[in-house]
Amino acid sequence: MKKDQLFTRRRALLAGAAAVGAVGTAGVFLWGEDAKPVRAAAPAAGAPAHSLPLKPSAYRLQPLTGYGPPRTVPGRTPVRHEPLLKLTGRGRTMVLTFDDGPDPRYTPGILDTLAHYDVRAMFFVCGEMAADHQDLLGRMADEGHVVGNHTWTHPLLTGLTRRQIHSEMSRTSDVIEEGCGEPPRWFRAPYGAWNRAAFQLGAELGMEPLGWTVDTLDWTAPGTGTIVDRVEKGAAPGVVLLSHDAGGDRSQSVRALRSYLPQLLDSGYHITVPHRRYT
Repeated sequence: MKKDQLFTRRRALLAGAAAVGAVGTAGVFLWGEDAKPVRAAAPAAGAPAHSLPLKPSAYRLQPLTGYGPPRTVPGRTPVRHEPLLKLTGRGRTMVLTFDDGPDPRYTPGILDTLAHYDVRAMFFVCGEMAADHQDLLGRMADEGHVVGNHTWTHPLLTGLTRRQIHSEMSRTSDVIEEGCGEPPRWFRAPYGAWNRAAFQLGAELGMEPLGWTVDTLDWTAPGTGTIVDRVEKGAAPGVVLLSHDAGGDRSQSVRALRSYLPQLLDSGYHITVPHRRYT
């Protein structure tokens, strides 16, 4: 083959490579929100470059499933020897908790007040109540509240066998997972009566034990004003407040929340829920 023919063939090959490179490069540019091309880090996998949109696309601006850093895998829940009693953190933060529900007579009123002030709380539910009111569990989860395990029948755990305690906990966890879409991450012993088995079994089921700092004693029906007064006197950074939305006539608890919640917010308190930190 002659020398000029070799040059001609090389020019053809280079021209073809340049054309392929141009097409490939077109796939490296995506459109930003300001309708200007933005240089991407690498070509996206999937469709050929020539099929990429030439205009801004809401779909293209959304994160793609499977990309980004991997999710953190929860570690094993530690076995504690006493329940957590208060919230740690900065600022004037408090946690509101409600036990023994859900009860269709009182829980909706509490949820309505929390929604009105855009506040999240914790509900420690009993399995036998939750099983009959899955709609309320779903509402709690949908509105951002934390649903915890409060056993199935609200027994005194210190008088039960290990197998009985496990049944009380696991059955309730199953109902919560069915109604909320995920298992509970928090557990509270009825009457605040903890024992070694409760801590161990709760940890095995992936739950942290949570007690309380201030008890409103609303279950004694002391009067709406008395409940409000106890909340105001007990309010402090890190406090976990105990009230009830079931287990008896809780109309005073519902009315009291309507009074003390806006007062807490006006006083600069941030009502929040605790977050699990896995190690």
